[in-house]
Amino acid sequence: MKFEFHSIAAYNGWLKHHPDGCEIAVRHYLGEIGRQGRLNAFLEVYHEEAVARAVELDERRRRGAPVGKLHGVIVALKDVIAHKGHVMTASSKILEGFTSIYDATAVARLLAEDAIIIGRNNCDEFAMGSTNENSAFGPVLNGRDPRRVPGGSSGGSAVAVQAGMAMVSLGSDTGGSVRQPADFCGVVGLKPTYGRVSRYGLIAYASSFDQIGIFGRNVADVARVLAVISGADEFDSTVARSVPRFDDADLELGKIDRNRKYRIAWFREALDHPGLDPEIRAAIMTKLEQWRGEGHTVQAIGFDLLDYIVPAYYVLTTAEASSNLARFDGVRYGYRTPGQDMELTQFYKRTRSEGFGREVKRRILLGTFVLSAGYYDAYFTKAQQVRQRVVDHTNLIFNNFDILILPTAPTPAFELGEKMSDPVAMYLADIYTVYANLTGIPGISLPLFQHTSGMPFGIQAMTSRFKELSLLQFSHLMMQQ
Repeated sequence: MKFEFHSIAAYNGWLKHHPDGCEIAVRHYLGEIGRQGRLNAFLEVYHEEAVARAVELDERRRRGAPVGKLHGVIVALKDVIAHKGHVMTASSKILEGFTSIYDATAVARLLAEDAIIIGRNNCDEFAMGSTNENSAFGPVLNGRDPRRVPGGSSGGSAVAVQAGMAMVSLGSDTGGSVRQPADFCGVVGLKPTYGRVSRYGLIAYASSFDQIGIFGRNVADVARVLAVISGADEFDSTVARSVPRFDDADLELGKIDRNRKYRIAWFREALDHPGLDPEIRAAIMTKLEQWRGEGHTVQAIGFDLLDYIVPAYYVLTTAEASSNLARFDGVRYGYRTPGQDMELTQFYKRTRSEGFGREVKRRILLGTFVLSAGYYDAYFTKAQQVRQRVVDHTNLIFNNFDILILPTAPTPAFELGEKMSDPVAMYLADIYTVYANLTGIPGISLPLFQHTSGMPFGIQAMTSRFKELSLLQFSHLMMQQ
């Protein structure tokens, strides 16, 4: 039987007429994963487990038992999100053979609502990268054009949705690692507010920036998954407890006031930036003019801190990475350098030098440097001050506007290897996405355009903290145009 997926809502309707529908769907996606293995989006596929769970869910549905909000929905997980009893390596040699002993809170909530986890996705090692070329298991290829990168660090998760190998997927976003690959792959990618989704079970890169995000083919599917995985968690003290659970947000999209007029801002410095591709600028400016013509308030505002956010981001995230990754030493789990006759310091040095890849070592070294005596105030303290100024400025912006619009990336997906020899150029490509992570606000990349290169690109929309419902409603409307 031919199976096609358009949305979770349509899938739910299809299941009512197909008693073995979950199994049919799982076997379809397993076939797609096998057929498109050259894209290297999956590090491991849970064949037997996924089929067995599908059979169980079908049987439960036939008995008339209650079904969960994600009944039979097939989900892929980035290889930094814990799934009990399954290998998790962060796409790194240093976690070779490590098996998670618990589920991440987000995973536990997916399973509680009848989702099916189909496999774990390749990513940049420890989520450090913008192209998915830093994995110890080889690069992920863009399903639209395999000569090009899919973006990173959640490239495997983006390609899984793009190429029809999963209905939705989870990634992580520290500086754009969901939104940028969503942009390069032509899918929807959401980074929720910092504190909206528990980080329990997410391997830490930079703890004050990391957030689990969602890839989907449409806004309604992303909203439905967010409704399931968000909310307070006793295992994560950074989750906002005063904010109510994001329940039934998917249903709210059907109640949108289509006559509502939004107050939309955009940064003049962002769209006039010399590094921005002219086609991307022209497409976004045309869209802004369209919104103005529809009666929305659309206004350019100044943001003179734009050129400071990437340096501040990399100072702070590498400092946090230096601390977080100190735990990977080869003593308790993961890769251990061969040979027994060496003193402890030498053992640590060899294990970490052999276990970590080049980009991870670069960021650990940078972070250790900015935290060292004599440089802490010059770099780390200054970066924290920049971050606070950006947060304060952002709060003022959202006193007057509902939505902030930026490009997602300065260019469409580029060719494999094109930027690997110039890490600074790679870091500067994050100029439009790190802003949301510095400030903790939610951001979404919407696949609205196509470049003359043949590659998709999107537009990035943001709102103030914990205003995801407004962001998703706006995004849903924009995707209908």
